[in-house]
Order: sequence, then C-alpha cells, then structure tokens
Amino acid sequence: MKEHMRRFRLLVAAVIAAVAAVAVAQPAADTDLARDIAATCASCHGTNGVSRGGIESLAGKSKGDIAGKMQAFKTGAKLGTIMPQLAKGYTDTQIELAAGWFAAQKATP
Repeated sequence: MKEHMRRFRLLVAAVIAAVAAVAVAQPAADTDLARDIAATCASCHGTNGVSRGGIESLAGKSKGDIAGKMQAFKTGAKLGTIMPQLAKGYTDTQIELAAGWFAAQKATP
C-alpha cells in the first residue's frame, strides 16, 4: 500500500509540474489552459467533472463553491486524504480557471 501511495504521489507531482509549465507559457485567461488544468482532476472526478463513482462530481457546480472547497483544502481548513496534497500544488489562478471550467460543464454526461 505504501508503494502504491508513493507511485500515486509521484504521478500527481508530475501532472502538477506539467500543468504549471503550461500555465507559465500561456495567458491566464486561456480557455484551453482551464480545460487542461481541469483534466488533471478526471481520474477521480470523472471526464468533464462527471463522476462515475463515489467521488463528488464537479460539473455544473458553481465556480465559487468549487474554488472555495479547493482553497479550503489548500489552506488545511478542509480535511481530506488526497485533496489537501493536490490543492497545495495549484496557484490561486489555476484554481479559479479550473473552477470556472467545471462550472460551465453539464452536470450529466
């Protein structure tokens, strides 16, 4: 189990590093950038934010709700298993971009 978690953390770190590199290379208002950041959430929250399992869907939720939860995970105000670690890897701008993108998605597939 420890080896699985270590591999997962390495994968997450690599994805966050790739997203950060893209963020530096493109303007913050870029719709493609928002989509690319949001895509890093797909393995848990589903394609386009529509979850197929027990994890919360993000599609169609308000931008403020999503960004607020991410900020709470980032600061440690909201507890979790993986999300606090992941949230710390995103800038405030990246959180806002992803939250806006998910808010614009349809809640059903």
